[in-house]
Amino acid sequence: MKQKQKIAVYSGDIPSTTFIERLIRGLSQRDLQIMLFGFLKTSNPSYNNSVTLVAYKNTRFQKVLHLLKYTMLLVLFRFKDKRKLDSILKTSNQNTLREKVKYYPVLWHKPDVFHLQWAKGISDWIWVKEFGIKLILSLRSAHINYSPIADETLAETYTSLFPHVDGFHAVSKAIAKEAVRYGAPEDRIKVVYSGLDVNPSEDSNSTSNKIFNIVSIGRSHWVKGYSYAIDMCKILKEANVNFKYTIIGGDDSVELSYQINDLGLEAHVELLGQMPFKTVKSFIERSDLLLLSSVKEGVANVVLEAMALKTLVLATDSGGMAEVITPYENGYLSTIRDPESLASKVLEIIDLKQDKRNSILENAYEYIQDHHRQDTMINGMCALYDNTKIVS
Repeated sequence: MKQKQKIAVYSGDIPSTTFIERLIRGLSQRDLQIMLFGFLKTSNPSYNNSVTLVAYKNTRFQKVLHLLKYTMLLVLFRFKDKRKLDSILKTSNQNTLREKVKYYPVLWHKPDVFHLQWAKGISDWIWVKEFGIKLILSLRSAHINYSPIADETLAETYTSLFPHVDGFHAVSKAIAKEAVRYGAPEDRIKVVYSGLDVNPSEDSNSTSNKIFNIVSIGRSHWVKGYSYAIDMCKILKEANVNFKYTIIGGDDSVELSYQINDLGLEAHVELLGQMPFKTVKSFIERSDLLLLSSVKEGVANVVLEAMALKTLVLATDSGGMAEVITPYENGYLSTIRDPESLASKVLEIIDLKQDKRNSILENAYEYIQDHHRQDTMINGMCALYDNTKIVS
């Protein structure tokens, strides 16, 4: 019987983000053995029998036990591999217990593919190639769009190591182009759009809100462009629009709180903390509009979710968003850093006739079904794993 291909999906913590968890669960439905390395954020994450957890609780005692176990296994049965890795780590100044507790389990289990989810971690894991393991790197928004611009050392690391990565998963064509700037060979990059298993509730958007509810979702980082969205709210208030704008994930921002107070928008803008996806989903479905005000993006997962949930979307034309949204057909696009443009689009959306609104919502839903299904994403990933060849 042919042995199942072993795929390590690595993000460092278990469970990971919503979309990485969807990838893991989707891959686990295929004829693959999925391996998760790292530390456990919850005691008993639920996976099927195709997923092997090689994990530890993030405490000193658990780390020591984990390290001792894999040190002994390597010493007794794979000593040459251990000595080789130790030499690599010593040369790269990574020869500490902190690194070994992460690396030794991967060396022992030796997956066929090591799929690293965060580009910033490339220097930590380039060593796996020395042991015949394919290294696949996901290219996601922050790690490619602006982190290497702000960090010259990171940009140099990318330029040095990207040519040696066996394959790249890009979340959008725009992200793929950015990666090429840092030496990622175009022929090793595969664009695989995020897949969803999200469906609208039966009663979603079935009632009409007296107040026009706008929602944004994401951490309070400058790249999300919330300051421009709040300036937009000032314009809407001056136009006597009856609206409420909620930012989920923005409650820790002193700057945004000050801006809201300074513009007299306390009655119109609310900052809330992070929430579980089930609650976020409910917020999206109860809202009239999902607003993405970002100045940099790949393809924003929250936009895909809103489209799948049949909520109207207004996004800035950043990164790969134009790959998803066709203006006036399945959503709306605005220019970046432009509160006036955002406000103009919102006023236009408020005045939409119901039949046009329904048409846009249905087009958006059908687009997701055609391009962002879970099985489409998994097929793309499996093709990447199968077709990638190890490079020097």
